Amino acid sequence: MINIQHIDYTTERCLVVDDEKQVRESTVESLLLLDLDADGAESGEVALGMLKNAGNFTFLITDMIMPGMDGLALIERTRKLYPEMCIIAMTGKAKSYKYTDVINSGATDFINKPFSTDELEAKIRRAIVERNTKAELNRLSITDSLTGLFNQRHFYTRLREEIVRANRQKRELSLILLDLDDFKGYNDTHGHLAGDEILSKTGGIIHASIREDVDSGYRYGGDEFAVILIDTSDTAAEEIGRRIDAVIRERLGISASMGFSQFSEDMSAESFVNTADKNLYKSKENRPQTHTTVSTNEAPISQVPRP
Repeated sequence: MINIQHIDYTTERCLVVDDEKQVRESTVESLLLLDLDADGAESGEVALGMLKNAGNFTFLITDMIMPGMDGLALIERTRKLYPEMCIIAMTGKAKSYKYTDVINSGATDFINKPFSTDELEAKIRRAIVERNTKAELNRLSITDSLTGLFNQRHFYTRLREEIVRANRQKRELSLILLDLDDFKGYNDTHGHLAGDEILSKTGGIIHASIREDVDSGYRYGGDEFAVILIDTSDTAAEEIGRRIDAVIRERLGISASMGFSQFSEDMSAESFVNTADKNLYKSKENRPQTHTTVSTNEAPISQVPRP
């Protein structure tokens, strides 16, 4: 549960849309008094232009009855263009729109005019809580709880997205599949709790070895992991893989076999993964399976530069 007493308004920016200047300016002033960044627009058309050009708005607070583009049309357009936007509809005493119409158009909530600053803040807080809770639930649904990496389900979603991007932008895309060597033997010798610790630390090593918000790491299943490397050549991917293996050996006392794949235009997501998987098993066949005592050396991992 998100604690509503600790909501950070500094990351929020509100756009108030109303053809009545007094209402628009007083609403903006109320938001500024709440330490919320806010701006105003006199029409739906102007609002869409500001959303496109100014960017980084997180809230749209719009009147429903306006000349030209009305509030319902603005909400529908905004929801399609900016699906994460929180949208609050302002309705007058003479209601021309049903609550269901407003919500079905894509609004997060609505508020009746005239309203107090406290009432407006309550609506904003509620929208932030709901948005952040939804985001957290989504994060948990795509995250492996033991390693902190993304899970296999998200792997295929992200891989297909990156393949589309690589084809469109004509950029390189590399994939690493890695498997901890003789992990079953390690579990049998040291116990499953120790094995879980190895998996958790492997996740940390992978995360620290790749570029944040660019590359991505996944627990593919069991003791298998995957790494998607954006705009990365095959030689750079192999160097990153060697560095990951070296740190796993140094810190955890076990080794990892690697399979690499470089994307080409004729590849599907499945063939891209299959290529890496075949190379992984070739690597395992040619690698001695040994493990030693776990190291406590926690020296920082340096990033591998891209060519």
